[in-house]
Amino acid sequence: MRILLVNKFHYLNGGSEKYYFELGKLLKEKGNQVAYFSMEDERNIKTGDEEYFVKKIDLNKGSKLKAFDVIYSKENYKKMKEAINEFKPDIVHLNNFQRQLSASIVKACNEMQVPVVFTAHDMQAICPAISMLDAQKNICEECMNGKYINCIRKKCVKGSTLKSVLGAIEGFHYKNKKIYTDKISYIITPSIFYKDKLKKEGFQENKLKAIHNFIDLKDYELETIDNGYALYFGRLAKEKGIINLIKAFSKLDKGSLYIAGDGPEKEKIKNMIKENNLENRVKMLGFLNPDQMKDAIRKSKFVVIPSIWYENCPYSVIETLAIGKPVVGADIAGIPELVKNGISGLTYGYDDVSELAQKMNLLFENESLANKYGKNAKKQAYEEYDKDIYYNELIEVYEKVRIRK
Repeated sequence: MRILLVNKFHYLNGGSEKYYFELGKLLKEKGNQVAYFSMEDERNIKTGDEEYFVKKIDLNKGSKLKAFDVIYSKENYKKMKEAINEFKPDIVHLNNFQRQLSASIVKACNEMQVPVVFTAHDMQAICPAISMLDAQKNICEECMNGKYINCIRKKCVKGSTLKSVLGAIEGFHYKNKKIYTDKISYIITPSIFYKDKLKKEGFQENKLKAIHNFIDLKDYELETIDNGYALYFGRLAKEKGIINLIKAFSKLDKGSLYIAGDGPEKEKIKNMIKENNLENRVKMLGFLNPDQMKDAIRKSKFVVIPSIWYENCPYSVIETLAIGKPVVGADIAGIPELVKNGISGLTYGYDDVSELAQKMNLLFENESLANKYGKNAKKQAYEEYDKDIYYNELIEVYEKVRIRK
């Protein structure tokens, strides 16, 4: 098959991009031909395949653009048609495309009669702010069923009235034009939780499939040791629950905590560590590259995922399980689909600091239990997140949309 992969960023910016590039590698490994459609950027990764780029739009730095280009770009519509004419794909597989690439590329695919598959890495199909968080980073579902006026009222898009208005207009456009429900052939969600949210929004169940993300397991065949620390890695942001983690850890008499990453809560975390006299027990590692991150995981006792928002299918969990370490994870959204309570780790009540402390303490105190969960974690990763398993499910989707065409 010939697959045109689409994502607004063509460099490693987050989980969507990791999936985008890993999917391209997997498709080629299985004998398919792949091309990429994205934005120009000096950070772009050269794949060696056909690559089609549109002009860069940086919404954070006020790039020169007509505001409504983020809803419908005539230039990107033309570029997509050119890419289809040249590459002649059997499938166009969208990832994060909204705003910078716009809905116009979907129209181009429809006019060229190429089936469109979309992997929904976030909740932008429901929420103009993308994350189902309001401006204060609290969970918010008020825009469901097209009530996008609430986005404007609460300034959910980066606390800006203007950006929230634009986000709401975009939401109305996608809904009124039935982009997701009629113009896209099939939607893959990386979690059952996200699939259920889309069903609740009115998306047709026969065009939805939940498939957890995959990894190349051979990249995680590492010797593990236990250096006795709990590990958090990721963005240091309110919605990631990092403040809850510090509060919970301060309740424990033993153990150490390593924190890897950077973000807006960094200084607050440092102050909390000092205020609770935890300087000797909490270590801030800063940003780690992928190899350093794997090394930190393999040496940990367990990893903590204390999120207080609707995580989809975090690679952080899958990667930890694949290395063979247990996870203590919040019982919210897609996390409990990955962390099997009492088998590959422990889950705790969402936003419950006391229960988080109890679950962490259990693994600090019980080495044999942590080891047992770690072995189960690795087994689970091989049974559920192997790339071959993912490929077989993906091909079923591709075949369905080709038949419908």
